[in-house]
Amino acid sequence: MRGCCPRCGQGRLFDGFLKLAPRCESCGLDYSFADPADGPAFFVICFVCVPAVIFGLWLEVAFQAPYWVHLVTTLPVLLLTCIPPLRPLKGWLVASQYYYKAEEGRLVTGDAPETGSAARD
Repeated sequence: MRGCCPRCGQGRLFDGFLKLAPRCESCGLDYSFADPADGPAFFVICFVCVPAVIFGLWLEVAFQAPYWVHLVTTLPVLLLTCIPPLRPLKGWLVASQYYYKAEEGRLVTGDAPETGSAARD
């Protein structure tokens, strides 16, 4: 969550705000295994954006606020609650992928030996 390498804890994980570095500058861990995709955005939308939008809707229904009030209140609330959590969440997801050795799913072809219950029957 601090943006450090999941293996050594020293090197930087990011090469920008959300762009992953190619590898750790301290231990050399290659970050090509990491693909958090839209995971951080999903968590932010579900847990942070929804209450922020509800705040804007409440403001409109309760006070029938003009557009400039929404521009001054709702927009900063949305931006301040939605953008900052993206980086720590992405770091957490990359570290989880490293810790649990998560990989992409692969299709089993006819060339590979079968494992599981079909191979034992």
